[in-house]
Amino acid sequence: MHRRRILATGRWQQAARATLATVLKTALTATLAGSVLGTQAQTSAALLAADRSTLRLAFESAWSRQPEAQALAAWQDAARAQQQAARAWTPEPVALELATKTDRLNRNQGTREDAVGVAIPLWLPGERGRSQALADAEGRAVESRTTAAQLSVAASVRDAWWAWQRSRAELDAAQGQLDNVRRIAADVGKRLKAGDLARADQHQSDGAVAAAEAALAQAEASHTAAQQQLLSLTALPGAALVGDTARPDAEPEPPATATPPAETDTHAELLALKDRSAVAEGSAALAATRTRASPELTIATTRDRGAFGESYQRTFTLGVRIPFGAGPRHDARVASARAEAAQLQAQMALARARLAGEREAARARTDAARTQVAAADRRAQLARESRGFFDKSFRLGETDLPTRLRIEAEATDAERQAARARIELAAAISAWRQALGLLPQ
Repeated sequence: MHRRRILATGRWQQAARATLATVLKTALTATLAGSVLGTQAQTSAALLAADRSTLRLAFESAWSRQPEAQALAAWQDAARAQQQAARAWTPEPVALELATKTDRLNRNQGTREDAVGVAIPLWLPGERGRSQALADAEGRAVESRTTAAQLSVAASVRDAWWAWQRSRAELDAAQGQLDNVRRIAADVGKRLKAGDLARADQHQSDGAVAAAEAALAQAEASHTAAQQQLLSLTALPGAALVGDTARPDAEPEPPATATPPAETDTHAELLALKDRSAVAEGSAALAATRTRASPELTIATTRDRGAFGESYQRTFTLGVRIPFGAGPRHDARVASARAEAAQLQAQMALARARLAGEREAARARTDAARTQVAAADRRAQLARESRGFFDKSFRLGETDLPTRLRIEAEATDAERQAARARIELAAAISAWRQALGLLPQ
């Protein structure tokens, strides 16, 4: 009896240990699974963030290769130097004058005269203030011209980007169509061996496979060309454009308040023209002020003697040099600056009207693309359901092969149109942002 109790107790302890081990193992597995899921979630979030910034990275890479980006620092230094020069005390650097006069080469009676002085250029009335205004306008023009150049590069990157996305959609659709017709051809081959279908059906299915292979080859060629165009523009590594690392919906839709009022010029192109016009007007105002060359103030001292044995005498000279008016040259400079300002004003009015039309067209295109996406998705859903119906009836022998291939082609075309419609919507939003003067995000 006592031995049976000991055995029962030992068995109970072994069962308890096994149960405890199982519980610990389950808890450890759950913890590891949670850790893995958390890591996967973090990785997915990181990939999602990277996806949304791929177009932005492509733009930044393309912009860094542009001449305007590489020369930007030098242009900014030049603008700052010009602003400092406009705030100087003199329009030109001060000049040092040295002169000596002697009769050593002819009579040699000891006549000698040494003179040293400085020539100080003077600002004309109003010239300094207008020079500062022109320098400030040119500094603003450098920044706005850079922003306009960035927007121009963004347009090229967006065009290449969405052309590549369209080629990706066509490639995926062609690959899916080839996989489906190969599956149908394999099914036809099995049924041919079983005697359910004729050899003509096998030829027809093999012809559909050949047509799908040709379409895939063409899609691959188009995709490679579009990808190379994008790579040549952005210089991104090829690995950055492989797989699904770049989603087609990379840019957010502009808010409803993004369209600027008609009386404000916030577009980068308009700002660049506006600043260029301000530079031209400043140049015209400065040219009108510079009716003559800068006058000069001369301060000099002279040390001279008449002959050997005489003591040196020292004198001081204070003089002003006033040039005459520039005449026709001055009139030509003023007329050229005013003509450039008038031309830029007219160009800005044309650009303002063109950009307003582009904004409205981009908005309408976005609305139409959104409607097309809804219709294409509905058609694709119906085509997928029809494919399932006819696939089942074809397997049961209720539908012939031509009908099955036609339904498959319609379903593939519907899926291609749906994918293309989504890309067109994203491209329309991107074009809308471009018309608003927004850089890629």
